[in-house]
Amino acid sequence: MEPPGVTVFQINLTAMNQTDGWQEYSCPERSVSFSVYVILYVAAAAVALLTVCGNLLVIISVSHFKQLHTPANILILSLAASDLLVGVFVMPFYLSCLIESCWISGQVMCSVFKFVTFQATSVSVHTVALIAVDRFLALHSPFFYSEKISPTVICIATLFNWLFSLLYNFTMLFINGNFTAICPGECFSTLDAVSSLIDLLIVFLMPCTLIIILYTYVFVIVRKHVTAIRALQVHNSKESSKNRVSDKSERKAAILLGILVFMFLLSLLPYYIGSVVIPYDNADLFLFRDVTVIVFFLNSSINPIIYALFYPWFQKSFKLIFSHKMFNKDSSLMNVQ
Repeated sequence: MEPPGVTVFQINLTAMNQTDGWQEYSCPERSVSFSVYVILYVAAAAVALLTVCGNLLVIISVSHFKQLHTPANILILSLAASDLLVGVFVMPFYLSCLIESCWISGQVMCSVFKFVTFQATSVSVHTVALIAVDRFLALHSPFFYSEKISPTVICIATLFNWLFSLLYNFTMLFINGNFTAICPGECFSTLDAVSSLIDLLIVFLMPCTLIIILYTYVFVIVRKHVTAIRALQVHNSKESSKNRVSDKSERKAAILLGILVFMFLLSLLPYYIGSVVIPYDNADLFLFRDVTVIVFFLNSSINPIIYALFYPWFQKSFKLIFSHKMFNKDSSLMNVQ
């Protein structure tokens, strides 16, 4: 089993000269007109640029404004960092390969492309799982959450996630010998049966099962809280009123992050389901697999749009960044919520 983006590029190499080296290889001739060819590259560049700029704004906002240094936002920062890797190192090369119908970026960039794809996928999936854990604890055990789950704790968990993914993917790709020899015009890796099973469990089944279970509990808790609040009497004390405001904030965060989690699963599931059901040697379904990979990568572009639509702090941060107010003295202390 391979993460999104590591689908095997089985290119027809009949146009390749029978010589050694990448320099002697030329891709098959384009089957589309020059104008369509240019439009495809412009569209690919626009998507990659949107992904990079959107996630950079999220990273700058959360990093600069101290009011945003909350456990939930630190996890969003981690997700934005992995999405930025997709926009910089994965999307341009993958979309270029699809347009050209072969790999044109050389062996070194193929190695970088594969490793970053594995790393970004692994970090993204496990970060979304951490988001589910964070929201579950915030609603199920609010006192424990407020006392024990600090930004420092989440930073440590996030750092462990990145380091674990780094070690895991390096082992999977290089030490375990799964990164195959590369032929001109191709960029692919294969996993043996044991590695495929391990990868399926670690990168897909275990985290996604945890996400679905925890968010099912989260929405059950949210529904109970809503019912309880409706039953409260007007003469409740001020302290209870404050608790309700805090509780309402946690529920809103759970719902907004639930939208992000839902979109993530919606983009991830088609690829993995297709990978399990569809044999890799079925050339007739290469297009379907490419589409599912593109859908997963586009999630990295969609996430900043979700933040912009549903998070007021992102909108305010965006205005402060582009109005250059963030360069003022003590701008990190500004109110952005």
